[in-house]
This record gives sequence, structure tokens and C-alpha cells, in this order.
Amino acid sequence: MQPLARELLLPLVLAAITALVPPPARAPTSPGSLALDGVFWRRTARLGASRAPWWFVRWSPPVIGAALAMATPDLRRTLSRQLTRARGRAGVLRDALDVVRTFANFASCLTELLTTGSKNARHAEAIVHTTPRVDDLLSGPGGLIFATAHTAGWESLGALLARDHHRRVMVVMQRERDEGARQLQDTLRQVQGGVQIVHVGGDPLASLPLMRHLREGGVVALQIDRVPAGMAGRSVRLFGQPGAIPEGPLRLSQLTGAPIVPVFSARTGHRRYRVYVEDPISVARRAEPEAIGAAAQQIADALSKFVSAHPTQWFAFHD
Repeated sequence: MQPLARELLLPLVLAAITALVPPPARAPTSPGSLALDGVFWRRTARLGASRAPWWFVRWSPPVIGAALAMATPDLRRTLSRQLTRARGRAGVLRDALDVVRTFANFASCLTELLTTGSKNARHAEAIVHTTPRVDDLLSGPGGLIFATAHTAGWESLGALLARDHHRRVMVVMQRERDEGARQLQDTLRQVQGGVQIVHVGGDPLASLPLMRHLREGGVVALQIDRVPAGMAGRSVRLFGQPGAIPEGPLRLSQLTGAPIVPVFSARTGHRRYRVYVEDPISVARRAEPEAIGAAAQQIADALSKFVSAHPTQWFAFHD
């Protein structure tokens, strides 16, 4: 059987299982060492990814992803709602397939990150789709703001930039609930691509190093597909419906003059990705509210375009 056929068949079988098997009792999701996002499971996954045979690391993540989908009915339902937003309504089997494929993609991407620095580590291959305007920006000296999202391979974008364009990359993230899990994940991200991780609270601008980094010609990457509680948001249309994106990228662009470049990635195979880079969006220092709103909508349109075309590459486990 050809590799592509195997990759398509396995999620299909797992989707059927997930659709037919009743969900178990709710798995623990509250903070704590045994929570699904806690340090115990993260360390266990790191141990398996770094020491297991390569064939297990290569083929087991889709199965683990399907098991996670079965064990977390709340996440499964949330993801189903988000998929419906992104690509419209689908039949029961198509919906189950897409849910499991999304979990499988998530597990595969996480496993590839967790192999960093181990015998199973391999360099990721990426095909980057850019435009001449973006190429000029990447090769120029000025700072850039990358508007990205929780899509497959987003954690490898900084490594690709640092390697291919000699850019210093600072990734802005919300703090995880479990401090031990955060430290483990941040260490792997930094080792993988030499990126700097900055954790912020409600306002990304509370961290002055972001502006200094941009003014020195660095890249600041912020995720735009979630507006956490306490963070300022800007109302937009997402997937043809009312939505919001964080205000941070727009305000950073105003204050520093750095253009905003939407960047999203999709996983196409084992350690293989496609990166889509949209044309830059600028926000003038004295921009009127209407101009800021138009820039926000351009960012939202770029996100909607990518996710609608690659719905199972978007890890939207939160409403």
C-alpha cells in the first residue's frame, strides 16, 4: 500500500471507531500533574518520542490522537463546532473523520516537536509559498510582525525563519496552566529553532522587549485565532460570522512601523509542511479607527482563507 493511501486509510478507520464508540467519562482537564495538559503526560510523551523506535514515533501519533479524541468528548464537540464554522456543515461520518484527522495532526506535530534533541530528531522540510513583496521584506533589515495561528507546524516556523533568513524570532504566547509543562515545551521550542519565547498576560504590549526586538530588526510572532479573557480584541468577520482577533498585532504595528505578515502552515506528511505567507498589512502610526478596522479585517480574511482550505490543520480546541 502506498504511503499516501496508508495516511488516508488510518484516520478513516479511526474516525469510524470514534463515531461508533460511546465516549467514556470526562477525562481530567483541571490543573494538576495528571491533567491532560499537565507536566506528567507531557514528560511521558517526551520520553516516548525520544526513546521509542523510529517506526513507532512515525506511525503511532494518529492512533494516539484518535484515542485522545475518544477520551475527551468535550474537546471533540468543541472541535466539531469549530470545523462547522470553518468549512460549513457536513455529514456525521465526514465530521467524525475531520475531528479525528485534526487530533491525529495535532498528535503528529506534538510528537515531532518532542523528539527534539533525541535520536529520533530529524530536520523538518517545508515548501514556503511567498510573494515578491514578502521576499523583499524577509531579506530586508526591518522588523516584522507575524500573525499566525494554532495550525499544524506553527512551532517550526521560527526555526525555518532563523535558518533560511537569519532572523531572530520572538514568539509571544499565553502562559500554560501547568508551569512544569510550560517549561518543558519552551525548552524544546528554543532548542529546536533558537527562538525566544515570551509569555504575557492580558496585554502583549505589557512586554516592552517586543517593541525593542522589532526596532532592532527582529520578528515577533503572535497568534490571532484566540482572544483570551482579559486581552483586548478587535471585532471582525471570521468565516462570514461575527468574530474577533487580538488587538496586539495592530497596536505593535502602529507603535513600531513594522508590517503585519499573516503566516500559516499545514502538515503534508512526516516532518513535511507547507507554509503560506500572505502580503504584508501596514498600520500607520496615526491611522484612523476605520483604517485599523480594515487592517484587522484583512488579517481575519487571511485566517479564514487558510482555515477554510485546511480545516483539519487548525487546532481549535477552544471556542
